[in-house]
Amino acid sequence: MAFVPVIVGVADIKNKTDLHKEPATLMLEAIHSAIQDSGASKSQVTSQIDSIDVVRTWTWPYADLPGLLSQRLQLASKPKWSHYTATHGGNQPAKLVDEAAGRIARGTSTVAVVTGGEALASLTACAKLGVTEPRGWTKPETPVHDVFSPSTADLGQDIGGMHSIGAPIHVYPLYENAFRAHREQTPRQNHDESATLYADFAAVSAQHTYSWNHAKQPLSKDDIATVSPKNRMICSPYPLLMNAFNTVNLAAACILTSTENAKKLGIPEDKWVYPLGGAGRKEEEQFWRRPNFFQSQAISLALDECLAISDLTIDEIDALDLYSCFPIVPKLACHHLGLPLSPSSKPLTLLGGLTSFGGAGNNYSMHAITEMTRQIRNGKFQNGLVLANGGVLSYQHALSLSSNPRRHDSPYPDSRINSDAVVAGQTPVIETFAEGAAVIETYTVEFDRDGKPETAFIIGRLETTGHRFVANHGDERTLLQISSALEEQVGKKGHVAVERSIGGKPERNLFFLALKPGL
Repeated sequence: MAFVPVIVGVADIKNKTDLHKEPATLMLEAIHSAIQDSGASKSQVTSQIDSIDVVRTWTWPYADLPGLLSQRLQLASKPKWSHYTATHGGNQPAKLVDEAAGRIARGTSTVAVVTGGEALASLTACAKLGVTEPRGWTKPETPVHDVFSPSTADLGQDIGGMHSIGAPIHVYPLYENAFRAHREQTPRQNHDESATLYADFAAVSAQHTYSWNHAKQPLSKDDIATVSPKNRMICSPYPLLMNAFNTVNLAAACILTSTENAKKLGIPEDKWVYPLGGAGRKEEEQFWRRPNFFQSQAISLALDECLAISDLTIDEIDALDLYSCFPIVPKLACHHLGLPLSPSSKPLTLLGGLTSFGGAGNNYSMHAITEMTRQIRNGKFQNGLVLANGGVLSYQHALSLSSNPRRHDSPYPDSRINSDAVVAGQTPVIETFAEGAAVIETYTVEFDRDGKPETAFIIGRLETTGHRFVANHGDERTLLQISSALEEQVGKKGHVAVERSIGGKPERNLFFLALKPGL
């Protein structure tokens, strides 16, 4: 028998007090509030919880976070389904809600809880006082210095690691620069577009109760566009205010059940919001092996499949929340969907983006799902679409929500197989160590805290073979020229050479914006 899944309870928690609560506490508060939001008896709902999904938190290394939450919820029995995401990724909230809806539909779960949260603001405040393990927090599974950060993660010994590239602050700019060149924008036009988009998002954030910047004066276009000591360039073309801000204390939770069980629990239909379907895709994990840097096939396929299996068109979507750790993600999504960026024909964010609302680690899109649920309930929108992105444009999951059930009484679709599928694409031949005349395919430059260019990262092609390579700048002239925001660097020609150790071992590639002497 197929059941119809519905979201019946949602909640968000924001902690801006001096009481430093750990992520598990914030999540527990969100779950209790989501149960209360459903309007059903707390004891009845709690007695039926048989599924708990938790988005992996950046803040704290828990040994068994779903088990800890089950214990603190005082569940009568151990949930049949208990899952803590194995990898970090902002796609997980949409993926977990989608898969929980699938279990409800198949009858393998009665009441499902999906939650996630961060307490990075509290952890940072404690660290400034020299406190590495805040009082009362759960004993960590691993040493606290191992707490996850995407900017400090070990890049390994592969091609990316050899050239010190692979963090989100490096890879998303590669796409922005390539997308700009592909559309034949000037750097100035591109920068203006990004600042306009993020100013629009900031205005939304200022009005959102759970935003970290609620009721503050929203950032203006000039605030975001102007590079200054307070808005220093991180990796071109993104200054600080075009990067995600993650130092927040936020948690959210969703409660799902079937329409049949919701009736038994006495949950009124005006609390029901229907997940219609979800879809996910993955890109090649090693970003230098991807077909190009001016599109994300994973975003395109996830969006297209989500709409198709939900039996909706983009014209029937009233509002979206597009993941926005950097401007390139909503840009790629809008470009594929044929939606204008600014002014937008329909909302592109309900939260205000990861810079203004707050990054919330991997859990940002859980807040998008809770807010979309609330706005569908109050009649503002009928159909909504959430795009959740993770990694370095690596993992995508789209989820559609509606005030109405699936058309034609069709069963809820199972996205599990496709959501783990890597998109097909023609990978260029990669030269680990490259020599010869070359052209820049895309690039970015990392700046130091004083605003000076520090390291250039070049993805290039050898002119003779078209093979791709990764390189750093070879001299100061190249670094300074590539760091210029006044002219396009994509397509410029130069020379790539191998830097070797004293013993002659090849170590990395160096790119020069000049032909090799003598050529």
